Amino acid sequence: MSRIGKMPIALPDKASAQLADGRITVQGPKGKLEFALDQRAAVKIEDKSIIVERPDDSRISRAVHGMVRSIIANAVHGVTVGFIRNLEINGVGYKADAKGREIHLALGYSHPVVYALPEGVTATTPAPTKIILEGIDKQAVGMAAAQVRALRPPEPYKGKGIKYAEEHIRRKVGKTGA
Repeated sequence: MSRIGKMPIALPDKASAQLADGRITVQGPKGKLEFALDQRAAVKIEDKSIIVERPDDSRISRAVHGMVRSIIANAVHGVTVGFIRNLEINGVGYKADAKGREIHLALGYSHPVVYALPEGVTATTPAPTKIILEGIDKQAVGMAAAQVRALRPPEPYKGKGIKYAEEHIRRKVGKTGA
């Protein structure tokens, strides 16, 4: 039995969940998430908890069991607490500015880079070298953070670029003088 899949998901008082036609809807104070369930996982809602079960012990059913449970748990966490991803910018003249649904970035290119945020993700820039991405969908927030980081990934010699706040860049030694 999957150690992750067999754990019940506790529904906080602020959140509610409904099952209908192979789809689950999770609602909370931050918003509402809805997605289709895999047929190889049976989901039951019992008094303030969600239980995910699998019909058999086939390899694909075991894999789907834990995945569906994690997706539902992330949806419950997202609509109650939300997800945050912090990015840092390193480099002389590198900066960011959040304007509405866009992030305007100066990353050392000959032109400014404008990143349009996906639906459900908001950005703030408390400092010109810090970007905070927030949202209720863990996948959307993580994907947006990865796409912003990919605009100028950190390089190993001087550490210039966009990195996750908790990421550590392994530095390389440059050329040695003769």
